[in-house]
Amino acid sequence: MKRYIGRTDEELSQRSIEIIESIEYPPCDTLIVSPMKRCIQTAGIIYPGKEYTICSNFRECDFGDFEGKNYLELMGNILYQKWIDSGGRDTFPNGENPAEFKRRCVCAFENIISGINNDVSMVIHGGTIMSILENLCDEKKSFYEWSVENAHGYITEYNGEYIHIWKKF
Repeated sequence: MKRYIGRTDEELSQRSIEIIESIEYPPCDTLIVSPMKRCIQTAGIIYPGKEYTICSNFRECDFGDFEGKNYLELMGNILYQKWIDSGGRDTFPNGENPAEFKRRCVCAFENIISGINNDVSMVIHGGTIMSILENLCDEKKSFYEWSVENAHGYITEYNGEYIHIWKKF
């Protein structure tokens, strides 16, 4: 069942590897990767032998006390209900503030992409993708509307101000 996995630095499951191997990914000139094992391992499967740059600020959100747990395990937890009632805006108990997480991701994107003028692939987390697109995409959607399945993503173009999505895969 879906769990809050942010700071947990775990490797891919065999099933995840099989899913990644079944998908055709676009080629790239520049590869940017989150520092988490699961992203580094994914990048190695998609782009074997390709050099990459690690962007530490592309790591997933720190879910604090909710880390590793799922909705069923958190039901009845007063702090979890308070977080849900906030619309997901409150800081995770002993974790990261969602607004600060989003700012971290957007700033990292803007900093790392400036000056790159070729095809870039980013192997990053769902929350990181959602943060960047919520703030920079020319199509306005809320954070959760940008959710993407594991091992999937978007083919986009960035003009220095807005991201335009060409394809979801």
